[in-house]
Amino acid sequence: MDLKQYVTIVHDWPKPGIKFKDITTLMDNGDAYRYATDQIVAYAREKEIDLIVGPEARGFIIGCPVAYALGVGFAPVRKEGKLPRETIKVSYGLEYGENVLTIHKDAIKPGQRVLITDDLLATGGTIEATIKLVEELGGIVVGTAFLIELAYLDGRDKLNNHDVFTLMTYK
Repeated sequence: MDLKQYVTIVHDWPKPGIKFKDITTLMDNGDAYRYATDQIVAYAREKEIDLIVGPEARGFIIGCPVAYALGVGFAPVRKEGKLPRETIKVSYGLEYGENVLTIHKDAIKPGQRVLITDDLLATGGTIEATIKLVEELGGIVVGTAFLIELAYLDGRDKLNNHDVFTLMTYK
C-alpha cells in the first residue's frame, strides 16, 4: 500500500516555507491506519520487544495500537509536569529554546527490550532525548519506528546508530 497517498501536505503551516505532513488523513482511513500499524507490529516482532515507549502525543497514537497488538505494555514520555508520579527527566535543545521530557522512574525495568515509536523522525531531538530516558532506566533500545522520516533533516544522525524503521521517507 502506498501510504503517502493518505498523507496530506499542508503548505506554509505552521509557518511560511514549511510543507507539513498531516497524518490525520491516514489515521481516519481504517485500512491505511491498520496497514501502517501492522507494518510496525511486524518490525517489532522481529525485535522481540518487551515494551513500547512513545513521546507525546503522536507517539501515543502510533505506539499504543502496536503495544496492544503485541500484548506488551506502553510507557508514555511526556513534557515536564504531566506525569503524576516520580519521574526522571532530560533536557534537549530546540531551534529557539529548550524542552524537557520525562518518564516515570518505574516505567522500565533494567534489561527490557524497548521499541520507541513516533509519527515523524525530523531533526531527531525528541527521539534522542527519549533514548536517553530509556537507557538511563536500564532499558535496551532495540529499535525506533516511525510513519514518516524527513531524511533531508538528518535526524538519524542523532540516534547513535540505533535501528530506524520508517514507512515513508521524504527526501
